[in-house]
Amino acid sequence: MSEFDVQIPGHPLHVIQRGHCRAACFTCDPDRVAYLHWLGVYAANLGCALHAYVLMGNHVHLLVTPSRPEGVSGLMRALGERYTRYVREAHERGGPLLEERFKGLTLRSRQHLLGCMRYIELNPVRAGLVAAPGEYRWSSFRSNALGHEDALVTPHSCYYALGRSPALRQAAYRALFRDEASGTGPRRTGAHA
Repeated sequence: MSEFDVQIPGHPLHVIQRGHCRAACFTCDPDRVAYLHWLGVYAANLGCALHAYVLMGNHVHLLVTPSRPEGVSGLMRALGERYTRYVREAHERGGPLLEERFKGLTLRSRQHLLGCMRYIELNPVRAGLVAAPGEYRWSSFRSNALGHEDALVTPHSCYYALGRSPALRQAAYRALFRDEASGTGPRRTGAHA
């Protein structure tokens, strides 16, 4: 089950999935690797382009554009079921792992999309886990801002509009993070950023 503003093919959604009762979704790096693996498999199978992501301790943020109706719902259902099965097998953990409901918020403009990417990739900084987003391994920042290879990430046309070359796009994208990196932007601490 899900909570969506609107789910329209070709329109990006900011998806937020939390652990059951805000409990931890990930307890070790192999958990995160497994989640990202299955995210890639199901996104490809269900025609969903992933533009940004971050895995936090008790929740995830994804920026996804579905190519078909109910693509994101199918992605989150399949991913949740498969990842829950993995956790049960790997950690002998029973009971619910993820909240049954997740949010999908429709993005309405180029500025909104780039702001959402920034919001997603700054989560570890706001939570006080790292000083800069590039220090956090479990997000798309290194791909979008630094050009590191990440097979999960499909750049959105708004990202491509930042510059003609990869270097120009990455520099323009990094500029969106300058206030936060310099310490003049808003900071929030806590595990639920």
